Amino acid sequence: MASHNELGKEGEEIAVDFLLKKGYTIRERNWRYLKAEIDIIAQFENTLVIVEVKTRSTKDFGDPQDFIKRKQIQLLVMAANEYVVNRDLAMEVRFDIIAVVLSKNTPVEIEHLEDGFLHF
Repeated sequence: MASHNELGKEGEEIAVDFLLKKGYTIRERNWRYLKAEIDIIAQFENTLVIVEVKTRSTKDFGDPQDFIKRKQIQLLVMAANEYVVNRDLAMEVRFDIIAVVLSKNTPVEIEHLEDGFLHF
């Protein structure tokens, strides 16, 4: 596996642990629909939370969340809609971003941006 894939998987593990500690329930991980993959589908109270995890080894080129593209957001929204419709869920849906910086020489940085897609 390429090192960037390993970094991404490590970031997702950190994000899952972070969400669990905050009282979220993890419903799915790496859920796929057509060309989209949702990193984490969680639930917090009566809200379904679609989580995109962005992991970087440095902030030298910007914050991890800066690397989310509009096309990726469109695919995630489409996939989330499919998930909700196929499971006949009647709950609010929120799109969050968890940004993780995993540098070898500094502590892990994690930022949880609730409704993170609203900034695009």
